[in-house]
Amino acid sequence: MRVGLIGAGNMATALARGWGMPVVCHDPIPERAQALAQLCGGTALPSNRAVAEAADLVVLAHKPAQLEAVAAEIAPAAKAVASILALTPLDRLKQAYPNRPVYRFMPSLGVAVRAGAVLQAADNTQDPQLDREVASLFGRLGELVLLPDGLLDCGMAVMSCAPAYLALVVEAQVDAAVRRGLPPKEAGELAVGALEATAALLRERGGDTLGLRRAVSSPGGATARGLDALERGGVRAAFSAALDAALGA
Repeated sequence: MRVGLIGAGNMATALARGWGMPVVCHDPIPERAQALAQLCGGTALPSNRAVAEAADLVVLAHKPAQLEAVAAEIAPAAKAVASILALTPLDRLKQAYPNRPVYRFMPSLGVAVRAGAVLQAADNTQDPQLDREVASLFGRLGELVLLPDGLLDCGMAVMSCAPAYLALVVEAQVDAAVRRGLPPKEAGELAVGALEATAALLRERGGDTLGLRRAVSSPGGATARGLDALERGGVRAAFSAALDAALGA
């Protein structure tokens, strides 16, 4: 399956890195398309239409507001379409690309290293063989999780935004440690290592966050005091507000 990318920004580049195969691409900034093509041994083409004509599957990685404009250019030539556009439901995608197989996915930057999950909007069967090929293509990037289309944006806000949120958590930990005298390099290594270990432990425990917190903390101990400080600082309310903000609520 030859893949074409409309857009060559950060997420398109992450997809290309994760797939590790040549793609064709176009971007309004030619240098960006050239860089992506060079990264994966692919080809930067002179227009979106050229990408649609050359590809078996067109992946929409442009800005969501450009949906209709891009569709007007490429819909007649696109054989099949996969969208990674945020806040753009399947119904709207199908209106833009009538009579074409249309798929909707939500990846995160972790797909660059084939880590994490890729969300797919559950939909009726279109072309069974093509359905399997497209699911297999995106499943190579991480664990494929099917969700109703109406929940995909919420899942995206939890998953795709998480690298930035967790990077902020690590940054805050490092800042706090440096304030108490720990060298920045060592503080960063400790915080990142703890993040990796926590993810592994949670996966091993089937996502039992309460069980892990209880295993780490003892009554009145350092962890318990730290957790209490985080709760008083409003960590839950902050993450709830972040989710609402990401969804435009």
